[in-house]
Amino acid sequence: MTDLIDAVLSGATGGELDSLHLPDTYRAAYLRREDDDMFGDDPEPDVRRSLRVGPVPMPEPAPDEVVVAVMASAINFNTVWSALFQPMSTFRFLERFGRQDRWAARHDRDHQVVGSDASGIVVRAGAGVRRWSPGDRVVVSPAYIDTDDPRASQDGMVADQKAWGFETNFGGLADFTVVKASQLLPKPRHLTWEESAANTLCAMTAYRMLVGPHGARMKQGDVVLIWGAAGGLGAYAVQMVRNGGGIPVGVVSSEQKAELLRRLGCEVVLDRRDFAGGPDGWSDPRARKGMGREIRRRTGEDPHIVFEHSGRETFDASVFLARTGGTVVTCGSSSGYRHTYDNRYLWMNLKRVVGSHGANHAEAAEVTRLFDLGMLVPALSAVYPLEEVGGATRAVQRGEHTGKVAVRCLAPREGLGVDDPDARLRVGEDRLSLFRKF
Repeated sequence: MTDLIDAVLSGATGGELDSLHLPDTYRAAYLRREDDDMFGDDPEPDVRRSLRVGPVPMPEPAPDEVVVAVMASAINFNTVWSALFQPMSTFRFLERFGRQDRWAARHDRDHQVVGSDASGIVVRAGAGVRRWSPGDRVVVSPAYIDTDDPRASQDGMVADQKAWGFETNFGGLADFTVVKASQLLPKPRHLTWEESAANTLCAMTAYRMLVGPHGARMKQGDVVLIWGAAGGLGAYAVQMVRNGGGIPVGVVSSEQKAELLRRLGCEVVLDRRDFAGGPDGWSDPRARKGMGREIRRRTGEDPHIVFEHSGRETFDASVFLARTGGTVVTCGSSSGYRHTYDNRYLWMNLKRVVGSHGANHAEAAEVTRLFDLGMLVPALSAVYPLEEVGGATRAVQRGEHTGKVAVRCLAPREGLGVDDPDARLRVGEDRLSLFRKF
């Protein structure tokens, strides 16, 4: 413990926090450059071998940055990729970034602190920071955007941007993180630290994919097929489709997850095992045709939008299942990056594929507002202490979780951080804790 951490945990004022020195080192979950070939041709690499927890040096904050005392963070699939050093070592990202200027050079180290979600308290603000001060309670958006890039005025995600804690250093799985002030948003006042930390990357990504002007532009009445609907991305997609007057069709892999989706309000739930149980999976035309028939039977139509993030395993089926003139919107490839599909179904039926990545600051702010209004609820299913970050990441690697897995960093126990208990009561504990029950 340090004086600054003691002050954070005791509820010190912003002025008191600002008067205390930043520690020389802090506790973090990190990877080592020297380990980046440790898995070799291992057919079953285990992220618990590469993820370490221990002290790392505190970097000097840039004038446009803040230091946040991290109360909680969360695991995303990019943490799994980082810890596997696949499809490439993220230290290559840091090397390239480090050549940019003297502030970027701080990121190119022999260790990388990972993690792309966080909630916490600002403890230091750079000289160029205007909107944030020590003591502010915040969540961190994962989009690390160069706001001097002219393209950022149009859309930050097509400017020079990086995924914080994946393509940058000083990520959120730590007691402190150093981020751009433009990544901060107010923490939803009725949520706990771990509930707030579980939302930023996945909910904001789903919003851009479905709702924002750069994605599929979902409208009322749209049938939306959602792969992995009980996972982090899928659970937020289901809520957004329902909120927007669409018809979510959730795909899951167990009856337990199906029941969770029904309680979330997804009336049309499909068990993928009913269609792709054979050795060829979704490459078998009978599997995707069978799912198409079932979607039409349950909704009366083919999907207007397919919410795609699985990649190689499902992409062929996604292109096939989207209706004529429909859209496949994709933000990732957790089952593999090299996709094959029958292009006739794309071009002859005038379908389109939309690539989507993260969310710009305006989109991120809209998502935070939806949580404030209680229109979105966290998909938090489990919480680990930082010391067990390897086990938390392993659970995500193996697909053993539902929704999101959070990690307590400085928060001494679960359930802390609620600033508006009346708002929490209005939203309802049953809704807020739904994923914890599964």
